[in-house]
Amino acid sequence: MAGIYIHIPFCRKLCNYCDFYHVIADSDNNDFINALLKEAELRKNYLGKEPVTTIYFGGGTPSVLSVKEIGTILDHLKQLFVVEEKNEITVELNPDDVTTGYLYGLKDLNINRISLGIQTWIDRDLRKLNRRHSSEQAMVALGDALRAGFENVTIDLIYGIPGMNLGEWISNLEISFGFDIKHLSAYHLTIEKGTVFGKMKEKGLLEEVDEEESVSQFNTLIEKAEAAGFIQYEISNFGKPGFFSVHNINYWKQVNYLGLGPSAHSFNGYSRQWNVRDLKNYINHISKGKPFFEREELDLKTRFNEYIMTSLRTMWGIDLEYVEETFNKEGYDYVVNLSGKFKDYGLMKLDKKNLVLTNQGKMISDNIISEFIMPPDK
Repeated sequence: MAGIYIHIPFCRKLCNYCDFYHVIADSDNNDFINALLKEAELRKNYLGKEPVTTIYFGGGTPSVLSVKEIGTILDHLKQLFVVEEKNEITVELNPDDVTTGYLYGLKDLNINRISLGIQTWIDRDLRKLNRRHSSEQAMVALGDALRAGFENVTIDLIYGIPGMNLGEWISNLEISFGFDIKHLSAYHLTIEKGTVFGKMKEKGLLEEVDEEESVSQFNTLIEKAEAAGFIQYEISNFGKPGFFSVHNINYWKQVNYLGLGPSAHSFNGYSRQWNVRDLKNYINHISKGKPFFEREELDLKTRFNEYIMTSLRTMWGIDLEYVEETFNKEGYDYVVNLSGKFKDYGLMKLDKKNLVLTNQGKMISDNIISEFIMPPDK
């Protein structure tokens, strides 16, 4: 099986925290869509004959596109690739783009998973993040998506927002779980260089939430999600049984995927490719037959490190049998020996033949993962 990711770079407004590649939306998407369709043709052999089980429209803001434009892209992909009938097709939506007509149009395209970028139910924080919707618009959009018959609806929330206290975070979670959502992605706000927040931090105009508050909000997230029937299957992702994101699980389990659009990444097990991070260059290079992506061959050590970085974030953790089979005895001994101290500290545990992080370990997952990364050969 394999997946396809389509990066739609357009946004009507730039969020203060976002470092994904994006541009301000134009009224004419034709040049971009034509380039995207052409790229799909050029890359049609990348996945071989593997059946495609997931398609994901991300961004940016995919809901900037019309239903007709999304349908054109989907039809083209189904002509070029072997798309399984039982598939997962996700479209990310901004709440203020949602109308009942748009939702029913997506259903007519057999799109079966909706991802709503709520981020927070507090209007003060929405303004701080420079989101373009209000909490009321988000309420209406989520309710309309559920009433339209989308059974698989996920929302995004952000915690660790400067000025948000624990009580407000609990309110965010309670409002969210008051809807019949099946999945939640909850991310701690990360202030990245080059973003509006990053520049504000450099000038001393924005102060990050302290560690104690972050830990408290994270622990509350786990507790409230579990009480609402959700399983934390990845550090930032919670799903009810049967509603985990198949597309994202494929990333974490290193299933092959093809990325289309500017800045999109692709992976086939032995190499990684990434498209040019510039819309104009992306369109021009494809139209003129010029190279539009870079490629890196992955040696065994790089593949090992990528496996560690992705697997250790999930509930399945590091599969010791897979490590021994794929990365030989050297990789197996390296993991087992290194894991000892983390098990002693209560940060990691052995679940059958898998090494997984405890809740305490999840809080410092980046630090633990970095210790497992094999250094490059000198």
